[in-house]
Amino acid sequence: MFTKLGVLAGYFLIVLAIGFAARRVKATSASEFFLAGRTLGTFILICTLAATNFSAFTVFGCSGAGYRDGLAFFPVMAFGTGFMALTFWLIGRKVWQLGREHGLVTPAELIGHLYRHRGLSLLFAVVMIVWTVPYLALQPLAGGLVLNGLFNLPQMWGALIITAVIVLYTLHGGLKAVAWTDAFQGLLMLVMLFVALGLVIAHHGGLAGALSQVMAESPAHFSRPGGTGYYLPGVWFSMILLWFFCDPMFPQLFQRFYAAKNERALSRAMLVYPVVTTLAFAPPILLGVLGTLSFPGLEGKAADNIVPLLMTSLGGDLMGTLILTAGLAALMSTMDSQLLTLSSIFTRDVLPWTGLKTEGSPWPGRAFIVVLAAAGLLIAVNPPASIVKIGFTAFTGLAALFPTVLFGLYLKRPSAPAAIVSILAGQGVLLAYVNGWLTAVGFLPALPVMIVSTVLYLAVQLAASRQFALVPVSQRSLAFGLAFTGLFILAMDFWNWHQSGPLLLGLPYWLWYSIGLSALQVALAMWMLRTKSSAVLAAPGKT
Repeated sequence: MFTKLGVLAGYFLIVLAIGFAARRVKATSASEFFLAGRTLGTFILICTLAATNFSAFTVFGCSGAGYRDGLAFFPVMAFGTGFMALTFWLIGRKVWQLGREHGLVTPAELIGHLYRHRGLSLLFAVVMIVWTVPYLALQPLAGGLVLNGLFNLPQMWGALIITAVIVLYTLHGGLKAVAWTDAFQGLLMLVMLFVALGLVIAHHGGLAGALSQVMAESPAHFSRPGGTGYYLPGVWFSMILLWFFCDPMFPQLFQRFYAAKNERALSRAMLVYPVVTTLAFAPPILLGVLGTLSFPGLEGKAADNIVPLLMTSLGGDLMGTLILTAGLAALMSTMDSQLLTLSSIFTRDVLPWTGLKTEGSPWPGRAFIVVLAAAGLLIAVNPPASIVKIGFTAFTGLAALFPTVLFGLYLKRPSAPAAIVSILAGQGVLLAYVNGWLTAVGFLPALPVMIVSTVLYLAVQLAASRQFALVPVSQRSLAFGLAFTGLFILAMDFWNWHQSGPLLLGLPYWLWYSIGLSALQVALAMWMLRTKSSAVLAAPGKT
């Protein structure tokens, strides 16, 4: 017990020390506090983009999905999330430039600038807040699982301790503190997940042998539909589109675009991100698959606890606690970013509508951080579903915002009514699925939500303005667009769908094919970035 307490206390002290040290100079502006003065260089930007995106969903949700469904979940996450990196250039570059030129701090401020409509800006902000809160709740939920596994603490007390530490350094240091703690926590998560995988592999006498045993007991864990038969072609197609639409709409990730030091940092992040996603998602999913050997019979939400179960039984006090601390690092590096970003949205986009005079005061934003943390705790104490299910619902709600951002950046005269109808219709369709009024057959609800929000935007845009004029796009830009479209089509490898073998190093060929596609994406991005940025995509954002 003393070893466990020492490791955990040491981790918390390091995180707090980094957070407090990162803020050597008092923030004198919103840009300093919320965007670290727009000075994040390549290394810190890549670390914070990855860490803020890899959350409890990554460590606990993905391991639970690996336990239930097997290796089918790996290409969904590794290639799918990596492919989203294209939006760092497609959207992130323009967001960065407009933010720097016009002093924009929040995602909703960009919408207000592009559409010149305060009501739309408020709607955008409210939707972001509403759907980020359940995603935020996943973090204390998973933190409670970890501390319960280590110390038998009740779920509520574990969630409360994790939340208190995060709130403490977030309130003090702003994005600079969050970004530096993200770098530490992200690297810790990655290293310790591989250590955890190594422990489990050693326990079973080698990876190939352990995987062969899983395949002998459950061949479905090596097929594309997965152990429960859920990941059929329509679901796979829906998920790849969902990551592309929703990930850049995570408010904490969106705000990182503003904080980049320059375009080069964003370009390098786009190059590295597919490699990072492949490395980050492999260990938890493999831990879930191998966990079926040690703890068979877990069902539903219980499978999300497979990593704590494995580590407390195989790792011993020291290694087990260190590895579970990596899970804490993943969730804390996301929750701190979510709290900070939503605080900025509340103080700059929502609070002004109340008429309260709070200019220059940091307290409304800090109070809102505490309120958000409390809301996340309430959901975490009695979660309505598994981590994966809660996550997918929240992700779909955010994905419906994508057409408003994309068309706002690339249309010459984007229509505010088109954006309002798009957002409201997308949210309406999602709520119909959540309440059981509609049923998706063979696809995720995210697909009809994204189709409705996109089609209605285009229809209202044409009806309102009688035109659909895009900013100029070069032939070279179109060529690269076709190349990445071809890569997306190659990812729809339906011919592999019912293949569970042959195996290479214990893993099926179709999984290696997916890894090869991620490598091809990096090569395409490198080729694209070797040309001058002005010739690759449309001219810089509208002013």
